[in-house]
Amino acid sequence: MKFEKLNKDKIKITLSSADLQENNIDYHSFMSNSDKTQSLFLSVLDKAERDYGFSTDNYEIKVETLALDNGNFILTITRISDNDSPSTVLKPKKNFKVSRKVPKSISPNLVYRFKNFEDFCSFVEFLNFNYPVSKLKISKNSDLYIYNDTYYLLLLDINLKYDNLKGIFAAVTEFGSFTDISDSSIAKIYECGTPVMKNNALKTCAKYFLKAEKK
Repeated sequence: MKFEKLNKDKIKITLSSADLQENNIDYHSFMSNSDKTQSLFLSVLDKAERDYGFSTDNYEIKVETLALDNGNFILTITRISDNDSPSTVLKPKKNFKVSRKVPKSISPNLVYRFKNFEDFCSFVEFLNFNYPVSKLKISKNSDLYIYNDTYYLLLLDINLKYDNLKGIFAAVTEFGSFTDISDSSIAKIYECGTPVMKNNALKTCAKYFLKAEKK
């Protein structure tokens, strides 16, 4: 968890997937107004006040949440007050608005790491439930390789114009993790890794390893 004070009324907090796991929060809970998420926001506000002098007492609070494609989340907290107006009713910090969004840009090539094959299948099952895999056009090529006992999903030549792309890549962080990997490292996976599913790993998994592929 990283804090960065932008100005006297705005602070930015970066949360990793590990921070969410420590609070027993998954991606879907975080991107909704669950009780656990609200408790996490309040604990973040308390830490911002205690460690960084960013008090939110008697302020209306606006919280903007950005989900990154590397599995991290950015909270931008803004405190709003109009002390010049005698009629202003200031709100306690437990009342705040939360807006959520996903990044505007995604890399043309992405690699996601899964601890085991079951986690990869769970991700595909999630995709198939929300976005029928048979109709997905995420990338020109999707391969699943195993390398050093870890499964890697390689998505190359991603269709950056696909409407649901950002939501899909934000959701994958519940099942696996983004790997910041170079072209040479991708080449090493292809050279030294063992192919599990080639050319269309998502559709292959949905067809042969799920109970029923959604049409």
